[in-house]
Amino acid sequence: MSTTTPDAANHKGLAELASRYVDVESLPWKKTRFDGVETKILMEDKESGLLTALFKWAPGAELPFHEHVDIEQTYVLEGRVVDEEGEVTAGNFVWRPAGSRHVARAPEGALLIGFFLQPNLFLDRPK
Repeated sequence: MSTTTPDAANHKGLAELASRYVDVESLPWKKTRFDGVETKILMEDKESGLLTALFKWAPGAELPFHEHVDIEQTYVLEGRVVDEEGEVTAGNFVWRPAGSRHVARAPEGALLIGFFLQPNLFLDRPK
């Protein structure tokens, strides 16, 4: 099976069709390539690009100009995430169609869960 929770030690040796219970607190926060953005991968399939992850954004963190290759879904647990079209606040949800592009910011910081069918494509801002 190519779908895993990378840092879940309790998943080793499970049968292929066994449920995968994830102790989220025990997963480490890992830095991303973007300043102030850390992640805990809850589930990923590197072959297809499927990803479910928690993201912790420090105040002022920004995800640079990118395209959602497929539908992206975000549920904000704490704080807010803003872009050129609006904002999604704690307890609220946004989804973005495939092909949508934006810069995302967390002015006061944020904790969110993101669901991706394929990874984002990061782009230079058009001139």
